[in-house]
Amino acid sequence: MHSNTSEIALEQTIEKVLTGSCKEERNGFSNEEDIQYTNELFVSGQPSDFDKRFAIDTQYFWQFLENTQKEELEKLQKQSDWQLKILNRFERLIKKYGVLHLLRKGLEVDDAHFTLFFQAPLASSSASVKENFRQNIFSVTRQVAYSEANPREEIDMVIFINGIPIITMELKNHWTGQNARSHGIHQYKKQRDAKQPLLQFARCIVHFAVDTDEAYMTTKLQGDATFFLPFNKGNNHGKGNPKNPNGHKTAYLWEEIFTKRSLANIIQHFVRLDGTKKDTLTKRTLFFPRYHQLDVVRKLIDHASVNGTGYTYLIQHSAGSGKSNSITWAAYQLIETYPTHTEAQGAKSVDLPLFDSVIVVTDRRLLDKQIRENIREFSEVKNIVAPALSSKDLRESLEQGKKIIITTIQKFPFILDGIGDLTNKNFAVIIDEAHSSQSGKAHDSMNTAMGADLDEVDAQDKIVEAMKARKLKQNASYFAFTATPKNSTLEKFGMQQADGTFIPFHLYSMKQAIEEGFILDVLHNYTTLKSYYQIEKSISDNPEFDTQKAQKYLKAYVERDQRTIKTKAEIILDHFIPNVVNKKRLKGKAKAMVVTQSIESAIKYYNALKEVIESKGNSFKIVIAFSGEKEVGGIKYTEASMNGFSDKETKDMFDTDEYRILVVANKYLTGFDQPKLCAMYVDKKLQGVLAVQTLSRLNRSNPELGKKTEDLFVLDFFNTTEDIKIAFDPFYTSTILSEATDVNILHDLKDVLDDSGVYEWQEVEEFVLRFFNKEDAQNLSPIIDNSAYRFTDELGFSEEDKADFKIKAKQFVKIYGQMAAILPFLNVKWEKLFWFLKFLIPKLPIKDEDKDKLDELLNSVDLSTYGLERVKLNYTIGLDAHETEILPQNSNPRGAHGSKEEKDVLDDIVYSFNERWFKDWEATPEDQRVVFLSLTKAIQAHPDFEEKFANNQDSQNKDLAFRKILDDIMAQKRKQDLDLYRLYAKDDAFFQAFLDTMKRLSAR
Repeated sequence: MHSNTSEIALEQTIEKVLTGSCKEERNGFSNEEDIQYTNELFVSGQPSDFDKRFAIDTQYFWQFLENTQKEELEKLQKQSDWQLKILNRFERLIKKYGVLHLLRKGLEVDDAHFTLFFQAPLASSSASVKENFRQNIFSVTRQVAYSEANPREEIDMVIFINGIPIITMELKNHWTGQNARSHGIHQYKKQRDAKQPLLQFARCIVHFAVDTDEAYMTTKLQGDATFFLPFNKGNNHGKGNPKNPNGHKTAYLWEEIFTKRSLANIIQHFVRLDGTKKDTLTKRTLFFPRYHQLDVVRKLIDHASVNGTGYTYLIQHSAGSGKSNSITWAAYQLIETYPTHTEAQGAKSVDLPLFDSVIVVTDRRLLDKQIRENIREFSEVKNIVAPALSSKDLRESLEQGKKIIITTIQKFPFILDGIGDLTNKNFAVIIDEAHSSQSGKAHDSMNTAMGADLDEVDAQDKIVEAMKARKLKQNASYFAFTATPKNSTLEKFGMQQADGTFIPFHLYSMKQAIEEGFILDVLHNYTTLKSYYQIEKSISDNPEFDTQKAQKYLKAYVERDQRTIKTKAEIILDHFIPNVVNKKRLKGKAKAMVVTQSIESAIKYYNALKEVIESKGNSFKIVIAFSGEKEVGGIKYTEASMNGFSDKETKDMFDTDEYRILVVANKYLTGFDQPKLCAMYVDKKLQGVLAVQTLSRLNRSNPELGKKTEDLFVLDFFNTTEDIKIAFDPFYTSTILSEATDVNILHDLKDVLDDSGVYEWQEVEEFVLRFFNKEDAQNLSPIIDNSAYRFTDELGFSEEDKADFKIKAKQFVKIYGQMAAILPFLNVKWEKLFWFLKFLIPKLPIKDEDKDKLDELLNSVDLSTYGLERVKLNYTIGLDAHETEILPQNSNPRGAHGSKEEKDVLDDIVYSFNERWFKDWEATPEDQRVVFLSLTKAIQAHPDFEEKFANNQDSQNKDLAFRKILDDIMAQKRKQDLDLYRLYAKDDAFFQAFLDTMKRLSAR
C-alpha cells in the first residue's frame, strides 16, 4: 500500500484531529450516542442529518436543546407543529440578522427563549458557566449535500455548533495537481450555488478554501464577484506558510483555529457584522479576522493576563494589515482581560479585570466610530466609550464608568499626566501613532509651539516627545501600532533581547502585505530625472563664500525658481494627461499627487500646473493642501483661498471626479488614504520614515476600480533609486534596533556643559526647586536670564563657541528626554539639568554669520540654462528581504567645532557648480575633487579606520591597514566610476599617487 495523497486524505486528517477518529476508521458507525462533553474533541456528523431547507444538522440541533433547555422546549411541545414553528422562526431571524445574532442573542419563540450557544467561560467564571460551555456540541460533517436544486452538489466539510453551521470548507491537495488559491476558490465562485440556504450571506461566519500549503477565506459568496483573503501565517516575512516538521503547512487551521475555545473566542470577540439592524442584511459587511490580526490580539491579551501591567508593546504592522480592526478588537478585549494569577503586576484579583480603562490615542475619526460599533456588537453594556481631551476628562470618564476612552495625539500629554495621578487605576494605552493629524487649530498650535513647519511634525515624534521625562508608570501598559518604527520608537516600545537588540512584539511586514495583495508595490515603476543647469555671475565683484553651503544654497535657488517649476509642471502634465487621464486608468478616476519641497514651492507648482492645464484645454481641476498662511511674491495665500472651499473640505473634494491632482508640501504625506491615487511626482528630498510614508500614499489597493501594480507610477525629480531603496529596506521585512542608546554620552555632555561656565550648579538646583514648587514664572526668569547673559556677553564666546554649547545642550535634552522613561536607574542630576536646559535653550541666540553672505550670493547669480534628463525609466527597485538592523541614536557628543569651512571665490563656485550639474561635464579637476571628498568620507566611516589607522602608533601596520581599507572602499565604489577603478587597479604610478593623496586627505 502507498500513502493516500487525495483530497479525501486531507478530509480524514482534519476529521481525525477534530474528533479523534475518521469515518473510515469507525467503519460507518456514528458516535452520536457517545458525545464526550468533558474533552476538547468534536463529534462527527452524518450528511443525512443535514436539512437543506433550514441549513442545520437536525440531530445535534434538537439534541442540544433537549439536553440543555428542556423546560423551554416543553412550553412549545404542546403544539403539534412545535418543531416547524421553531425552525420557521429560526429561518426568519437568520435571514434578517444573520447567524451571529442568533448565536449571541438566542432565539425567542412565543414565551420560550432558547440559548443557541453557551459562551466560553473566564478563569473566574462559576462552575455552572463552565458546565454550560461543555454542553455545546461542536461537530464536523464531511461531504454535505447542501443544494435543494442539485442534490449531487456537496461541500467537502462543514463545522457546526449545536447543529448550526458556522464554517464551510472546500479542500484541495497539491499532490493531485490542485490547490486552494486557484481550484478551491474557482469551485466556490463557479460551481457552488450561493443562493442555497447554507451559502447565503451571514448564514455561516466564514468559508475556507484550503489545501496542504495555504488557506483562503471569504465571508460573502457572490459568484465571480467573491473576494477571497489569504488566511496564512506568512513565511520569511512574505506570503504563504512556513514548513511544518510535524505535518501539513496548514495544520494550524485545524490544530489551533478550529479548537472549541478558539472558535468560541472568535465568535464572541472577533467576528462582527458592520452596519445596523435597520440595514438590509445583504448591504452589511461581515468581518472575520485575518490570521495576523487574530494572532496579535491573542498574544497581547495572553501576555498581559500572565504578566500584568507596566509593559510596552510595539506592533509593526504594514499598511494594508487592517490596523483599525486590530486596534478595535484589542481595545474591546483588553477591558475584559483578567489576570491568570494574583502575582501579576497590577492584579487586584483574578475575579477583577486587569485594566480599569483602555485609552486609544488616535487622530482618525473613523476609528472612534469603529470602536463604538464594535462595542455595540460585543458588549451587553453599550455606553462605555467616551472622548477625553484633558486629565479632567479622563477622571470624569472613569467616574462615569467609561471603559474605553478615546483621545488624540495632541492631547496625549494631558492624558499621561492623568494616568500618573490615578495610581489606584490600571490603564491600557493603545497608540495609533502611524497617522498624524491633517488639520485643525490644535495641530497647528502644537506644531508652532514646537518650532516646526506647520506641516512637519511626525506622529511618532509626538508620542515620544510626550513621554519624555515621564517614567512609565507600572499602572499602565502601552501598545504602539506603526508600520515604520523609528529607532527611538523601537527603543521605547520594542522588546529588548539577550543580545541587546530591540525587536517588535509582533510583525506583519510590508513584504507580506504586498505579496498577499493588500497593498501595491510603489517601487515597481520608478522613474528618476536629473536636473542639469548653468548659472552665470551677474556682478563684477568676486567675494568669497563657504563652498559647501554655497553649493546647497545655489541648488535650492535653482529648484525653486518659477521658470524651473514651470518646466517640471509641463513634464508632469506631459506624463499625467496621456498616460493616466487619456488612458482612463482606474475606470477614468485615477488621481495624482505632486510632492514639493516647501509651501512656497507648492504654491508655485499649483499656479504653474493650473496655467498649463488651462493652456492645454483640459477640464479637470487641481487642489492644494498646506497649513497656515504663506506670502509668496507679495501675495498672501491660504489653502482655502486657493481652492475656493474650506480646508476641511479638501480631502472630500479631492475624492470627487472633478479634481485629479493634489499638490502638497508636507500635509497629507502621512495618514491620508486615497485609493484612487496611482501617480506621484516628487520634487522633495525623501529619506527614512518620511520616504516610506510619502510613497505609500500610492499603495492602497482598489479592487472595485481594478487598481494593479502596473497602474502605479512615480516620477522623481530629486532622489535617486538608491536613496529610495535605502529608505525602504528597513521596513520591508522586520525592523530591529541593533543596540540600546549608550546613555554614558549624557555624562560626557554634562561634563562639557558644566565646564562652560554658562550656569552654576546651584542655579540649576534653585531653578528646579522653584519650578516644581509651582512658583510664579517671574521667579524663574532671573535664574535663566543670568545664564543667558553669561552666554551672550559675559563669557566672550565666539559665535562658534555659542553654537557648540547650544548644540550640546539640545543633544542632552533630546537623549535624556527619550531615555528617561526606560532607564533602569534614576540620575537626579541629569533630571535637574534636563529641566533647566529646556528653559535655557530658547534664550540662547545664535547668529549665522554666513546667512547674509549667502543671501548676497543668490543676488550675485542668474539662471541661464535649465533642463532635465532621465536617469532611470520605469525602474523596479528591489528591496532586501532580510531583517534590517537600524542603529541607535548617535552616541558621540556633537558640536560646532572641528568643521572648518572651505572657502572659494565666486568664480570658482560658479564654475564648480556648472561642472557638477551641467549634463555634458567630463572628468574635470573639480569632479576629481568631489570624488576625493566622497572617498575620504567613506574611508573615515570604515569600521577599521579609527582603531587600525587613525589611532595606530605602528607606522608599518598603519600603512597596511590603510591600503586594505582603501581596497575595500574602491571595491564598493567601482561601479560608480569604472575609469577610476581601472586606473587604480592597473596603473602602478597612478595607484601610488592616489594612495598617498587619499592617506593625506583621510588623516586631516
